[in-house]
Amino acid sequence: MAQDTDEKTKTTAQASENDAQDIKVTGKPKSMSNNEDIEAAEDDDNSEDSLTFSNGVIEKIVALAVRDVPGVVGMKGGWVSRVQDAFGATSPRKGVTVEVTPDASVRVNISVLIEYGAYAPQIFEDVKKAVVKQVMGMTGLQVAGVNLRIEDVLTPEEVKRRKADADRLEQQDSAESAEADKSEKTEE
Repeated sequence: MAQDTDEKTKTTAQASENDAQDIKVTGKPKSMSNNEDIEAAEDDDNSEDSLTFSNGVIEKIVALAVRDVPGVVGMKGGWVSRVQDAFGATSPRKGVTVEVTPDASVRVNISVLIEYGAYAPQIFEDVKKAVVKQVMGMTGLQVAGVNLRIEDVLTPEEVKRRKADADRLEQQDSAESAEADKSEKTEE
């Protein structure tokens, strides 16, 4: 029996107005228990249904998955992240970029900080497994490749210091937000 096209997921990569690529899934969502590959298709303007993921969504999924990998103590971002950090803002996508491949799968580039003494090849394997599991599990998209760059090795003392600094900044931010809320209520 021939399988209808409607029963398969079609995935396309589309460039948005600012040239950032989004990933569009058209047709019925694919069950994770189905072992068939996601089919790459040309733009399907006749499809009634569509699901599009911005690169930022995929980057956030990846960053959150990587944070839970043993041995990874932080993510390393580019100059934008450094500017955000200087102003107390943090990006959940820091240290992650996503590229859409011609077959509409994704290639992930990740920059991390690891714990001193951790075995980097094991961290790499654990990161790959976590990324593929979360991206496939949440989006149904294939991961064409994972590139991991180790940016720095941190000693336990450095990890504690960074965590204390982050906690202190978070408490200051919470206190400032509470004060601002209090001021707004007083003005009303």
